[in-house]
Amino acid sequence: MVLNHVRRGSGSPLLLIHGLGAGWRSWTPILDGLAAEREVIAVDLPGFGQTPSLTGDVSIASLTDSVAEFIHEQGLGKVSTAGQSMGGRIVLELARRGIGGDTVALDPGGFWTDRELALFGATLRPSIKLVGALRAVLPAMLGNPVTRTSLLAQFSARPWALSAQTVLPDLRGLAEAPATGPAMDALTKGPKQAGAPAGTLPGRATIGWGRRDLVTLPRQAPRAVAAFPDAVLHWFERCGHFPQWDAPDDAVRLILDNTA
Repeated sequence: MVLNHVRRGSGSPLLLIHGLGAGWRSWTPILDGLAAEREVIAVDLPGFGQTPSLTGDVSIASLTDSVAEFIHEQGLGKVSTAGQSMGGRIVLELARRGIGGDTVALDPGGFWTDRELALFGATLRPSIKLVGALRAVLPAMLGNPVTRTSLLAQFSARPWALSAQTVLPDLRGLAEAPATGPAMDALTKGPKQAGAPAGTLPGRATIGWGRRDLVTLPRQAPRAVAAFPDAVLHWFERCGHFPQWDAPDDAVRLILDNTA
């Protein structure tokens, strides 16, 4: 399967993998900042954006397979990767398989306890359903700081400070992407993320986490580092689940400084 993608900038290539939401457009708040120094390749995963859905089962493994195939088809070899949320988990899985080069994972999933996983599903599924029900009025609601805050409190540490243009693509993607439901099933019903023994990753690994993340909770970060002992942990202060929303400048710098 050929993944829909965009390319921006020039220099050493950097592959971006999004989470649930808008596909490659989820990176819009930081895309220009990254492309100022690198050739950025941002993909739509299967069933998101303009990439067709998978014909078989949707799982973290099958989504990772699609990215690994894309890397091979595009001749990207030891490309550096960055991912957020589900995409953060996918880039860690690529690194665990020995695919790619340096890796930056932002607030990745897969490191929860059973109780935390149940809470993740019980809170995020209703939020996705609500966004779908409000799809027609989302622009108006996001234009008001009060209603924007109520809609985004689960995702952002400072939702009142965000612009509607920043968050609207991801919310629409949650409501409209055909893979949102299957991907949620993969996250909540599939296996947790496997780790990688020290010395086995193909490049540097950095895990970034928002201290106020209410989706993948901050207490999961030490488990991620324990599973990937070669990884360095970076905390985003006053940041929720989307560093590209709450801390765009810091997210750009972290990614650029920790990939070749």
